[in-house]
Amino acid sequence: MSTDDRLIFLLSKAHNKLQNYIRGQLATAGVKISAVQAGILFLLKERDGRTMTELSQILSTDNSAITGLVDRLERAGFIYRRMPPSDRRSYLICITPDGLEEINKAREIIRRVNEEIKEGFSAVDIESYKKVLNGILEKLGKSGQG
Repeated sequence: MSTDDRLIFLLSKAHNKLQNYIRGQLATAGVKISAVQAGILFLLKERDGRTMTELSQILSTDNSAITGLVDRLERAGFIYRRMPPSDRRSYLICITPDGLEEINKAREIIRRVNEEIKEGFSAVDIESYKKVLNGILEKLGKSGQG
């Protein structure tokens, strides 16, 4: 039996299935944000007052995508933009109390899903998988992509 070795196809397919699964789990729990929006809120909870460029770099996402995500989070009342006195050309993105409450709800769901997807795999399998993913990230980072 031959296994599919089209890594890009398999990663893309797994990513799409995982995103759909997480979306459903978050919605079932009454969480109003997406997994990608949760990534922004996680970063702001870790350190509030980040710039859009900083969020974009950490999440390896282009600025226009971050702008759309931040706009939606702001409309939902989960973040706000604050202009720093030292640089009037950019905004700092800050989390609101509602944003903190929402990310705390999402964190539990995302943590549970993370544990679910590891079920049935050994610690060695998980470490190998992480090594492959980190290797891909490193290779693409060195080539200037992402």
